[in-house]
Amino acid sequence: MGSLLICGHQLCEAMVPVMIGVVIGRAVETGDVGQLVVWVAALAALFLLLTLCYQSGARYLMRAIATEGHQLRVDLSSRILHPFRLRTPLRSGELLSIAGTDADETSYLLDYVPRIAGSVTAIVVCAGVLLSVDVPLGLVVLIGTPVILYLLHFGGPVITRRVADQQELAGKATAMSADLVAGLRPLRGIGAEDAATHRYRAVSQEALAATLLATRSQSVYIGVSTAMSSLLAVGIAVTAGWFALRAQISIGELVTVIGLAQFLLEPFKTMADVPSWVAEARASAVRVGWVEDAPVALSPGTAQLDAGPHALELRDVRHGSLKGATLSVEPGAMVGLVAVRSADADALVKVLSGQLVPGEYGGEVRVGGVKLEDLDLAESHRALLVEPHKTDLFTGSLRSNLLTGGEVADGNQLDAALRSSCAVDVVEVHGGGLDHGVTERGASLSGGQRQRLTLARALLRRAPVLVLHEPTTAVDAVTESAVAQGITELRHGPRAGNFTTLIVTCSPALLASTDRVVFLDGGRVVASGSHAELMRREDYQSAVLR
Repeated sequence: MGSLLICGHQLCEAMVPVMIGVVIGRAVETGDVGQLVVWVAALAALFLLLTLCYQSGARYLMRAIATEGHQLRVDLSSRILHPFRLRTPLRSGELLSIAGTDADETSYLLDYVPRIAGSVTAIVVCAGVLLSVDVPLGLVVLIGTPVILYLLHFGGPVITRRVADQQELAGKATAMSADLVAGLRPLRGIGAEDAATHRYRAVSQEALAATLLATRSQSVYIGVSTAMSSLLAVGIAVTAGWFALRAQISIGELVTVIGLAQFLLEPFKTMADVPSWVAEARASAVRVGWVEDAPVALSPGTAQLDAGPHALELRDVRHGSLKGATLSVEPGAMVGLVAVRSADADALVKVLSGQLVPGEYGGEVRVGGVKLEDLDLAESHRALLVEPHKTDLFTGSLRSNLLTGGEVADGNQLDAALRSSCAVDVVEVHGGGLDHGVTERGASLSGGQRQRLTLARALLRRAPVLVLHEPTTAVDAVTESAVAQGITELRHGPRAGNFTTLIVTCSPALLASTDRVVFLDGGRVVASGSHAELMRREDYQSAVLR
């Protein structure tokens, strides 16, 4: 509908110089006042019609573009957040760029189609009018336009390639900037700001160079296309003037031809710009296709678990620095894990967290005797919760951050989780209590407050199998001991349910509260026993007392 109305608008626009020529020929040249009034009224009606067509058509098209852009962004976001994970090398910043900028650029095709249709309509109508005035004038338009477009289409692939390069490098720069913002504090801590800045500057300069090259190509193309279109319009006007001097056409027809020649500049320019527009949309559409066509990395399992408690087993797991780690956490037990190298702990938690698919690590992970990938997705999310060392809080309130999984059936569970994580004072210190506002990434809270809140959120889930990675590094020793006691009582006390817990930590307070400790060194399990027993080993002492 929008395209039809835009075509109607262009038809009316093309008829304006025709109508003016008729006014001059039938009223001005003859001096007929009656004819002048009639044709001026007709001209006014024509302007009213073309205005209505444009306004209505633009309204339809803007709604279509906005709707399509929104639907495409939602679809891309759904693909990016697919529960079975996309198998793609693109980083989060690049995916964000595709779901935002490229989705919009692709949806703009709905703006280009009516422009093309309207320009074709205008050129055809003008050619028809010029043929009726003089056959050579009409042939100039009918032959000259395709010749110009044919010559210009050779620039389309070049622009597509350069715009694609520019968008890809811009996506990489966006990804790196997102990584830098997320890791700004650690970078400052190790004094690596200069190195990070140098890397970002290099990527940014590459993106800038690609942008300048793409813009330069588009500018040259637009300049050449505009010059060729203008020359065609000028040629039509000059030819019409020559015919008028030779009395082959009337003054009214001359005015009509001059008006049409001037009007044709716009549709000529639009048609000349089409390859550049389509090149941009196509480059973005290709990037959108990377996400839409990316296969999912996981196959949905169907297995279900019994009531529990469930064991957690790792069999010959190999990933990163892990070289065949094998360990088990008995059903209902609370086990600690100490890694001499932090890389071993990070790799282990990454495997358990579901960030990797089976092809990206070796060995097996089993929950309740069932392979993790064989479990139904909802069942795996219910049964196993991994709380990494670095967790996120979100913009909102303390309550919304704690209850991200939905409302708690028993309000006492929230109080118990807050007490066990020593997060009660975090709530009470603010006048708003649980309704106190939290800024992006929890920046309004201290590191210890954020850590205790995310621990409370994890405990609140009451997951049958819970894995905690260094949950107390940002709190003092007294609070750490209270947290250790709170976790033990909440998950393994007399009134606790059938819970299994693995704590990856070097905290003596947490390790002393566990049933058993597994000692990991060189990517393998080298010892197992109580915290007191393992303290007789010098390497274990060095790991937990550093």
